[in-house]
Amino acid sequence: MYAVIQSGGKQYKVAIGDVVQVESLPAQAGDTVQLDKVLLVSDGKDVTVGTPYVDGTAVTATVRGHGRGEKIVVFKMRRRKDSQTRTGHRQNYTELEVTGIGDAKAKAAPNKKAAATDETKAAPKKKATKKAAPKKAAAKKES
Repeated sequence: MYAVIQSGGKQYKVAIGDVVQVESLPAQAGDTVQLDKVLLVSDGKDVTVGTPYVDGTAVTATVRGHGRGEKIVVFKMRRRKDSQTRTGHRQNYTELEVTGIGDAKAKAAPNKKAAATDETKAAPKKKATKKAAPKKAAAKKES
């Protein structure tokens, strides 16, 4: 199941469990946010497209934190004027983890990292052994 949502003038395709960076939202880390501007919802079989939004459907997400994006350098040069300007910009964002789409909620899935460590403990890795190449007999020089 996935949905296409609109936030901050941009559109994002999200599924349950996805982590998305959207434009900065006024919420604290750990808060739950309802994103009601849902443009499309698909459950694998049926696709519902809104005009412009799907009525009665919302995407639920948990705020993981806030941050700033990479610096973008803006360089302006005016030819033959001996004038140039260099400035930078970093955009603020909010990191969201999608927990539900419409009526569907995230299932309590086991932690992938914990499962991976359990598998490695159960079956230790075998070390690869290199076989020595057979030695070639030295060719005798004929004089």
